[in-house]
Amino acid sequence: MTRTTTLIIGAGQCGLAMSHALSRRSIDHLLIDAGEAGESWRSRRWPSLTLLTPNWMNLLAGQRFATGDPDAYMTAGDFAEEIGAWVQRNAPPILTRTAVHSISRKGAGFRAETSAGPIDSQAVVVATGACALPRIPSFAAAVPANVVQTSPLTYRGPDGLPAGRVLVVGASASGLQIARELARSGRQVTLAVGNHGRLPRVYRGADIMMWMHLLGVFDEPVTEVDDIERVRRTPSLPLIGTPAQETLDLNALRALGVEVVGRMVDIRAGKALFSGSLANVTAAADLKMNRLLDRIDDWARDHGFDTLIEPAQRYALTEVPDDPRLELGLDGITTIVWATGFTPDHRFIHMPVFDRKGRIRHHGGVVERGLYVMGLPYLRTARSVHIDGAQDDAEALAGQLACDLDQAIAA
Repeated sequence: MTRTTTLIIGAGQCGLAMSHALSRRSIDHLLIDAGEAGESWRSRRWPSLTLLTPNWMNLLAGQRFATGDPDAYMTAGDFAEEIGAWVQRNAPPILTRTAVHSISRKGAGFRAETSAGPIDSQAVVVATGACALPRIPSFAAAVPANVVQTSPLTYRGPDGLPAGRVLVVGASASGLQIARELARSGRQVTLAVGNHGRLPRVYRGADIMMWMHLLGVFDEPVTEVDDIERVRRTPSLPLIGTPAQETLDLNALRALGVEVVGRMVDIRAGKALFSGSLANVTAAADLKMNRLLDRIDDWARDHGFDTLIEPAQRYALTEVPDDPRLELGLDGITTIVWATGFTPDHRFIHMPVFDRKGRIRHHGGVVERGLYVMGLPYLRTARSVHIDGAQDDAEALAGQLACDLDQAIAA
């Protein structure tokens, strides 16, 4: 039997940030992970994947400066190594290669049943992240057995797929990057575009993430968001991090020969069916992008930078086929990549803390007294989903956790 004051489940950037915040408060804790620290970055990302954020946004807890060029983009493997180095430097109390089977209430605290035996604690922080499982539509069950199905969590590159045409479903960051890699390898690719955004990688000489940082886009608190459920469903930013700071959008993919179609809605009689809303979806993405660029131009003018930086510009509208296909026979497809989003895996939590859709209920990361969650979209702000948002979230939750522990002692 192991006992600790706080059990942190998940040793990615969020779990490490919470460990750092609790250590600063001298709160006893144990960090546990089913793999090694940063395992998801090491084994659940394809080799060529680069982070969407520049290095200055990828600081781990307590880190003041980026490793290497702050404006460069590291690979997922490089970031896993960063996590490993952080663990070596900080030596947190960590138990790796240990799976958590269940968490339940035990008296005033909690019991975790793990592959290393039971662990009792007064508090639990669930930091397993938002991207533990692929979100695959139910109609995927109708895909013919001879068609390989994969997701960004299991995709490893063009060489790992059978020869032939590939259907990539989903056009957020993962879908765009995978479609690009496949097309550049010589594959014939069809990309089904659903919920979609568009951004330039660089605008007026600066990374778009720097502009969004300066505008405070990432810092709006959850309490000021009109429709938080809609915002939390917003896909990841449509960016790619390359040395040339390339912009990745549907126009760039079409130039590579990718066929662009509307949102995939069903499979019937061996055919993939697509929505006719492609033009509307892309027009909305262009509109939202231009609104952001307008805000940047206003900020630059209001702060006296307008004449000191590159001039404002606008980009060609997204080009869509005049008559995009509405169906595609799957007999000509060898692989489908379901880049349709991700969902957390909280099935090990055996407590009534879920809503009717199976999502964990929380308020700024506080599920209930003694139980906390990190790493979910818009946990406290839009920055919560980014690596550099983990530190602020951890500090806030660690403060709440400390107060809750004090109240439990006083009760």
